[in-house]
Amino acid sequence: MAAPKHRRTALERVEKFLSETYFTDCNLRGRLFGDRCPPASLSCFQTPRRIAYDEAVRQEFRPAQVGDSFGPTWETCWFKVELSIPPAWAGREVHFVWESDGECMVWRDAQPVQGLTKEGEKTSYILTRSMKETEPHSLTLYVELACNGLFGAGKGSMIAPPDPDKRFTLSKAELMVFNRDVYELLVDLEILLDMAQLLGEENQRSFQALCTANQMVNVCDVMDPSTFPAARALAAAVFSQRNGESQHTIHAMGHCHIDSAWLWPYEETIRKCARSWVTVVRLMERNPELTFACSQAQQFEWVRSWYPGLYEQIQDFVAKGQFIPVGGTWVEMDGNLPSGESMVRQFLQGQRFFQQQFGRVCSEFWLPDTFGYSAQLPQLMRGCGIRRFLTQKLSWNLVNSFPHHTFFWEGIDGSRVLTHFPPGDSYGMQGRVEEVLKTVKNNKDKGRVNHSAFLFGFGDGGGGPTQKMLDRMKRMRDTDGLPRVQISTPDQLFSALEKDSSQLYTWVGELFLELHNGTYTTQAQIKKGNRECERILHDIEVLSTLAMVQGSGFQYPASQLQRLWRLLLLNQFHDVLPGSCIQLVVEDALQYYAEIRRAGAGLQQEAVQSLCRELLEPEAGNAGSTLVVNTLPWERTEVISRAGPAGTETLGLVTAPSMGYAVVRELLLPPQPVVVRKREDGSIAMENGVIAACLDVMGHLISLQLLDSQRESVPDGCCANQFALFDDVPLYWDAWDVMDYHLETRKPVTTLLKPLEVTLAGGLRGSVTFSLQIGKSSTLTQEIILDAMCPYLRFLTQVEWKEAHKFLKVEFPVQVRSTNATYEIQFGHLQRPTHWNTSWDWARFEVWAHKWLDLSEHGFGVALLNDCKYGASAHGNILSLSLLRAPKSPDATADMGHHQFTYAVMPHLGSFQDAGVIQHAYSLNFPLHTVPARSAPCPPWSAFSVSSPAVVLETVKQAEDRRGAVVVRLYEAHGSTVVAWLQTSLPIEEAMLCDLLERPVAAESLRLEQRGLRLSFTPFRVLSLLLVLRQ
Repeated sequence: MAAPKHRRTALERVEKFLSETYFTDCNLRGRLFGDRCPPASLSCFQTPRRIAYDEAVRQEFRPAQVGDSFGPTWETCWFKVELSIPPAWAGREVHFVWESDGECMVWRDAQPVQGLTKEGEKTSYILTRSMKETEPHSLTLYVELACNGLFGAGKGSMIAPPDPDKRFTLSKAELMVFNRDVYELLVDLEILLDMAQLLGEENQRSFQALCTANQMVNVCDVMDPSTFPAARALAAAVFSQRNGESQHTIHAMGHCHIDSAWLWPYEETIRKCARSWVTVVRLMERNPELTFACSQAQQFEWVRSWYPGLYEQIQDFVAKGQFIPVGGTWVEMDGNLPSGESMVRQFLQGQRFFQQQFGRVCSEFWLPDTFGYSAQLPQLMRGCGIRRFLTQKLSWNLVNSFPHHTFFWEGIDGSRVLTHFPPGDSYGMQGRVEEVLKTVKNNKDKGRVNHSAFLFGFGDGGGGPTQKMLDRMKRMRDTDGLPRVQISTPDQLFSALEKDSSQLYTWVGELFLELHNGTYTTQAQIKKGNRECERILHDIEVLSTLAMVQGSGFQYPASQLQRLWRLLLLNQFHDVLPGSCIQLVVEDALQYYAEIRRAGAGLQQEAVQSLCRELLEPEAGNAGSTLVVNTLPWERTEVISRAGPAGTETLGLVTAPSMGYAVVRELLLPPQPVVVRKREDGSIAMENGVIAACLDVMGHLISLQLLDSQRESVPDGCCANQFALFDDVPLYWDAWDVMDYHLETRKPVTTLLKPLEVTLAGGLRGSVTFSLQIGKSSTLTQEIILDAMCPYLRFLTQVEWKEAHKFLKVEFPVQVRSTNATYEIQFGHLQRPTHWNTSWDWARFEVWAHKWLDLSEHGFGVALLNDCKYGASAHGNILSLSLLRAPKSPDATADMGHHQFTYAVMPHLGSFQDAGVIQHAYSLNFPLHTVPARSAPCPPWSAFSVSSPAVVLETVKQAEDRRGAVVVRLYEAHGSTVVAWLQTSLPIEEAMLCDLLERPVAAESLRLEQRGLRLSFTPFRVLSLLLVLRQ
């Protein structure tokens, strides 16, 4: 074989031989398709709805032709395509080729058979591999065209709001003879060319590949297929030269990341799943070695409901071990904002679905595209039978490169899971030489492990693997100079990593994504809906369980609750709850929250009616009492508002027992009433015997003291409750990102519309209000409320928000010095620095928290509580809560309009743990329920209480699989080792520990003692108990 004299000309010669642009009249690419003929007939009809096949084929079709355009965006066109294959094509491979800029599904004999999308490199449906006389030469196909692309229909850029008037053009529809031998030769040459270019001039294998490719061009006469076998033999000689034993092994798995909603609505995702998965099924029929890892139980459920025939085929391939359910969750949820219990339910609903449908649960958690990962996830995974975790999103870090690709991840309780980031830093590989070389080169754990994942297939908007990707990797299976590439499974990958795991490092704490931290604040109504609906479902479960146990024939609403939970879990998808979706998705999400509120109110009312029936039948004119129901596991004394005569609201101070109820007739008198005093300078002082606050005319908090100790919270000369507006223009990802430089644009809000005035003069409650103008056209009105006996000052805030690319925060400078602040996360809390010493510190300029954050020094601290906010920061001594953003992509209307939310400030002596910050934040989020009641005397009743304030009883629900049993979930909230007693008035026959999937974890039951159940906790441990009731 003569070596080419000049490397560059040889490389370009091979490139042009393969080119889709140059010399196609005489190069190899130009011979890929042979004869062609148009359809015998092409007709269509258009509809604004996504309709079923049976309905579509009954419509009236009108003639259509190639070159026609269809639309507008989100409409659907159905085409009837009548085909007649020429008899002269006997023995040839025949494809139906269809190109349009919308997403398509081919239907044949009333079944979906192939997804087609130009963006996903799928433009042909194989009618036959070799046309036989016996096969039908005439047939009818239907093509369902969605007027949207793989990534929606952004106007001008991918993440711009959708163009409502976009048109989608049919550019090709024809029958073609496909020359398989040309295709195989093209793939051979493509791999050799990539090896020649990418292995580098110092690598002799690069020259071997180039020489071979050059010689193949010499041998190959594109007009004479009889020359092709000799050319292919040259390539085979290169591909058959094997690697040494030390070569890195790449575990390739088909994958198709489908966002459950993003730049398209939920409804379109159902079709994206079908288009992508039917394509995978076709590939599996032709490639029995293909494996495909597929997450999100919700998407399986959609396909099961809408495409039962396809679902049966998927079930067959699951049984064969090719189509592999992974992840174990209902959707690929956001990793930061859902509550601990919501995360448990993601796994509970997901794993139970996979068990029921496929006879197995998932052994790996799969979350490749979420914007950060809570430090409580390792424990939750372990509690659901999962010890392995795959993601890659931290490769998006803007500041620091994460130091590992394979490592142990340790959560706040000490639980560890084996974690792998595919070193190619993508879940959408295409089987190219460049990608497999990057996978090895990039691997940060070389020498410790010699295996890595390679997920191939078009993703985000669907698409999935292609035949070409598979064929490329077949040639790289074990070829000297390239890593070993084997089609594998998640289990094979993690098993290989586990064997090598003795040398791996451990990362402790959260996996914080240094990007997309605007998603803690964007689309505030979605955030509020999430927090509110988490509370509603918690309360329904507590009250329904207690009603069921009372034995009054009450049926626990298990199926209704499952339906509502699944709606909430769906909205926790990682582009919905974070707010990084189009307006259509926001509208769907808000509708789902409205449905949870509507149905939830009915279920809650039924449970209370059943639980307290005798107390709720007012005798004639004698409803002088109030039933107060507490769904939290500690006694509470609070001011409530209750209906008075003629529709008025009256206030009352009441005590409600732990997780129970009391009938209140005689209201309590506070040890000290609230006093509100207006001063000459317009400032107003409020105090209640616990705290004393002073506010200036602008609503700034200029003093906040703990009365017992006279300790001041606000530093001299500073104002807390200071609103600040920032310019908020990120580099690209508008709804997602807030950049560090926004902090350089701070403008305090200083325009007063209505000065501070007293609205409630004191007694059980004092309050003051004021109004500000924010920016050019927004307004904020705030009522600042102090209740009797309450240790915090509450800020009920209403905003009319009409800004563009602005960020509103409220700041609390406090007289506390600490290098760390504490933030509530799922079932616990963690600390983050208040300084920017290192790049890892300042990359966390904007972080997330749940119901509270706290800054404490020894003996004193200040906490900020909230009822629906997640974005926060603590820098130096300033605590800041992020309130509203105004991005314009992908939803141009994001956050515009009216907002209502509450936050509170709580100074405290001692630690936040001892001061009860955790309990007060729960109380702010879970108000007492009040119902008019009859006046008959009734002792207070408590279903559950816990002896230690360090332990929170989070959940009480009916067991999933045992109707006569209750599941309770508790967690250690202080970060301490403690023994706690769970007391209950329920008739318990047997109690046992169970995991988060409600499977018993020990053979023996817990001892039922006089004091209750004795439970041992280590820091942040989550314990679930199965309580079997006496029948």
